[in-house]
Amino acid sequence: MQTPPILTDRPALARNRARALRAPALFLQDEVAAETQDRLAEVNRTFTAPVVVTPFPQLWSGFAQTVEDEDFLHLSPDSYDLVVHALCMHWSNDPVGQLVQCRRALRPDGLFLGFLFGGQTLHELRACLAQAEAEVTGGLSPRILPMAEIRDLGGLLQRAGFNLPVADSFTKTVTYPDALALMRDLRAMGEGNALHARLRRPTRRAVFARAAALYAEHHTRPDGRIPATFEIICLTGWAPHESQQKPLRPGSAAQRLADALNTAELPLRDQPPKG
Repeated sequence: MQTPPILTDRPALARNRARALRAPALFLQDEVAAETQDRLAEVNRTFTAPVVVTPFPQLWSGFAQTVEDEDFLHLSPDSYDLVVHALCMHWSNDPVGQLVQCRRALRPDGLFLGFLFGGQTLHELRACLAQAEAEVTGGLSPRILPMAEIRDLGGLLQRAGFNLPVADSFTKTVTYPDALALMRDLRAMGEGNALHARLRRPTRRAVFARAAALYAEHHTRPDGRIPATFEIICLTGWAPHESQQKPLRPGSAAQRLADALNTAELPLRDQPPKG
């Protein structure tokens, strides 16, 4: 079995999160908690054994049991009817492994909701930092996580064994007075650079100053503030159960499509020529 590459420096991530709790900015975590409640309200089901994978358990107090988002999740097999992975899977060294662990923890017909940052997240900052570092130092260093695209994530749910997989997203745009204020907020979210391959020495101040200038030049709004985009992807899947809908076998339809559309069905050879 191939060992997944080490993406995240877990001790550094833990330090970043502990530092963030001194003056936290957890509004995106709050957004995910509210989104979870909205989505569950649309499901005709009462969940009696929920669990949430989160680095910030205080946000889920009174709603569910919580577990830390470690590489190995402390989830008991076949024990929960709802598993929520709350905006931390982007730090996983093995996202498919996280999904598999959540799938095994669910009882039959249990629901999984997973939230993670998508590929459009911080695209403004990423571009400005890359250009600034290239100009100032002549090179690039790992600074921001590689983030998944929504078109790839539905397939990951299927690989993990979920039925009825769905991947959708929503975007949250937050404005700041400048790029340095955005970077301070990222640290207050616990989302500072914890990449295993990051630079192990302080970045030159000139890089951040140039990135802030580029951000202001290219993205300042009429009110003088800059936007920061956060794309949040939601993954939905169900643990298999015999009661769930299944696709029909080819040729087993009881009614022709042409009848449903109230149109004539022509054999391929009888179709009129194009043009």
